[in-house]
Amino acid sequence: MKKKGIKIIIATILFLIAFIIKFNNEWINNTIYIVSYIIVGLQIVRKAIRNIIRGKVFDENFLMTVATIGAFGIGEYPEAVAVMLFYQVGELFQSYAVDKSRKSISSLMDIRPDFANIERDGKIQKVEPEDVEIGEIIVVKPGERIPLDGNIIEGRSSLDTKALTGETIPRDVEEGEEVLSGCINLNGVVKIKVTKKYQESTVSKILDLVENASSKKSKSENFITKFARYYTPIVVVIAVILAIVPPIIIKNAAFSDWLYRALSFLVVSCPCALVISIPLSFFGGIGGASKMGILIKGSNYLEQLARTETIVFDKTGTLTEGVFEVQKVEAMDISEEELLKITAYSEYYSNHPIGLSVKKAYNKEIDEKQIIKIEELPGQGIVSRIGEQDVLVGNEKLMDEKQIKFTRCNEIGTILYVAIEGKYVGHILISDKIKRDSINTIKELKRNNIKQTVMLTGDRKNVGESVAEKLGIDKVFTELLPDGKVKKVENLLKEKSERGRLAFVGDGINDAPVLTLADIGIAMGGLGSDAAIEAADIVLMTDEPSKIVNAIQLSKKTMRIVKENIIFAIFVKVLVLVLSAFGISTMWEAVFADVGVSVIAIINALRVLRVKNISL
Repeated sequence: MKKKGIKIIIATILFLIAFIIKFNNEWINNTIYIVSYIIVGLQIVRKAIRNIIRGKVFDENFLMTVATIGAFGIGEYPEAVAVMLFYQVGELFQSYAVDKSRKSISSLMDIRPDFANIERDGKIQKVEPEDVEIGEIIVVKPGERIPLDGNIIEGRSSLDTKALTGETIPRDVEEGEEVLSGCINLNGVVKIKVTKKYQESTVSKILDLVENASSKKSKSENFITKFARYYTPIVVVIAVILAIVPPIIIKNAAFSDWLYRALSFLVVSCPCALVISIPLSFFGGIGGASKMGILIKGSNYLEQLARTETIVFDKTGTLTEGVFEVQKVEAMDISEEELLKITAYSEYYSNHPIGLSVKKAYNKEIDEKQIIKIEELPGQGIVSRIGEQDVLVGNEKLMDEKQIKFTRCNEIGTILYVAIEGKYVGHILISDKIKRDSINTIKELKRNNIKQTVMLTGDRKNVGESVAEKLGIDKVFTELLPDGKVKKVENLLKEKSERGRLAFVGDGINDAPVLTLADIGIAMGGLGSDAAIEAADIVLMTDEPSKIVNAIQLSKKTMRIVKENIIFAIFVKVLVLVLSAFGISTMWEAVFADVGVSVIAIINALRVLRVKNISL
């Protein structure tokens, strides 16, 4: 690009010398114009000849070459050089714009690790990440990028996850936690046991997605490609007719005048503005999405997302945390702390999410010596002896089975009823927590013209309907098995309009069939999930529902810019083509129209890179 810039400067200086000074000797003037043309236009002429040999005749190189050499042929030396000069300025600007767009993505996605410090035979060796096997131990020092996915076995630190998730706040990690490749270790030294080979690691998958995103073209891009394929030969034929026919049929018409009009017609007909700006808009949209931690597999999905009218959500892990928490402790005749303690002791050996949530809420050391007996009754609960007391912890069935008189709780969630020595002493309410930004996400989606929001869940009817009501979801289907979710989505696909699109949002682990079935599959928080990356069309790198709103707003902005460029470019082109054909517009106006339209369209396309996360 720097070399091209120098050529343009030298050619411009020579052009201005010949154009402004205007030597008395016409031969000297014309020679300077020709030298200027060779410096700035020889590359274009070579490309045109090379493409003609390869059978690719009608492109912008061909149009510029024919127009400028034709201008030389009728003695319009200044205009011939000016056409090529302005065209190259436009090309330089295009290169800069594309380069800026690419750098925006490449700097963001500069997450490829250069090396891994591996611990072998008590020594630290620096190796290629591809050479590390599953189960080996790697050491990551402060300032280094984590090269492979794994679990921390020693140390604690803070990680910069911005390149992966778009999050600016560092994430604190410690022993036992999973870490993903591509993050930067900010402070402490950590030892990580590798769980995936480099080829299967998060960083490798992300890089592969971004590199291949441009291969899946949108309908708009395909239209422009086909348009240019047929449009260019047609305008060349019209230009030839314009140069030959009028001098024959119009009395006293000068061939040079009509040839000049035809050449101006060729200059302005170049479809650069469309061919350049439309793919650049989509490329910028994909780059802008990546900045926000949203991976879009192709511009076709970005285009479809803008037409979404129905969004279907999985509940657990998507709109809710997917983690059970103690919401309320109601005690009778004993303290709430004592009720929680006795329940935590009874659940001590349980690995069920319900039991884990009780132990987490108790958050104190448990004395195993006090646990005399624990017996689990499937579908009912736990019978235990804690210290000198017989304890029952379970559902209504357990209370009825043991003939315990208790007060039924009608709140939504999982209820653990507790009895000590045959007497009911209270209950604990446990439920899945709604994500912080879920409610506002649904509101924002409706503001963005999403006609219908739907939630699918395997939960009981009362639980599902309660969550849907709190969120403001339009429809909810409960007690669904995986195949039931597929059938519901199939029915919803039949109900949507012909142009509308249905998006399904899931956690990407057990929703692969529905992600594949929907018009647009969105995997949320599925960065480390093979199923998510394989089945989904769009991957949200965090578990924030608000990123769906970001993605839809970005898609609509991208499509708006694409339409603006198409309408603007075609309008100006048609206008100046008509003016050129009638001799009202000269080659100067033609070249300004061509280069000017391209530059404006490119600047407009770059607007899509200026995106921000919305805060919900």
